Amino acid sequence: MTKQLMIYERAVPVSSERHRDWSLRSGDDYGFARGVNSVPLLAAEFIAAASEYTIVFAGDEENVFPSVILGMRDNENSHVDADGAWTGGYIPAFLRRYPFVFARSDDGGTFTLCLDEEFDGFNKDGKGERLFDSDGKRTQYLETMLNFTREYQTLFDRTQLFCKRLKDLDLLQAGTAQFNLPDGQSSLAGFYTIDREKLKALPAETLAEMAKTDELELCYVHMQSLNNLTPMARRIAGAGAGAGAASKTNGAAPARDAAAEPATEEA
Repeated sequence: MTKQLMIYERAVPVSSERHRDWSLRSGDDYGFARGVNSVPLLAAEFIAAASEYTIVFAGDEENVFPSVILGMRDNENSHVDADGAWTGGYIPAFLRRYPFVFARSDDGGTFTLCLDEEFDGFNKDGKGERLFDSDGKRTQYLETMLNFTREYQTLFDRTQLFCKRLKDLDLLQAGTAQFNLPDGQSSLAGFYTIDREKLKALPAETLAEMAKTDELELCYVHMQSLNNLTPMARRIAGAGAGAGAASKTNGAAPARDAAAEPATEEA
């Protein structure tokens, strides 16, 4: 599981002085995501994403965050075609907010709206949406993206709390997956899944608390989504050679049942 933030090549603060004459042409081109096989996923997106994608937890022993698997090989996204069109259904918010992103200050108290100046859709020819009007004020488009990015950051922080709960309860286990594709065997590693037996063994009061906060539902949605790994590998194999794909997973057993800051911006 690699390259989660590599779609941002040169993120700089948005400012009327620097970007006053800039426009952004965006929409259907997701070519910038062609080289990522997973991206972060907010807890609020679990239900929308779980019907099609596999949700895992990426990170290390100290910090983890949900991720959605988009490809079976490193640097390969099977949901972006040769023309840059998204071929899947749900598009993760991490990709929909691009090329915008918040940069957190060193003390963690403030956020600055930034954009990736290397995004191909930026231009000074007036094509697409203007970032600032002739008076140097934010356009409605920029205000909309600012609000979207602010909401994303809020949900990001909430998702971190969910992950902390999983870590504190020692519910995560290392997972690997191996697939036999037409051009050879492929494997995924470096991710974590929820241990079903440990979850079931939690005290009743803990499970009740997690049910009230919807965290228990998130756990089961995640485990159910693991069933999407094999169909995804089969689709990739079928597209490449008209053949099936066998898979073997460790620490990622398919689910047997489904359950159920204050911020400042510069622009």
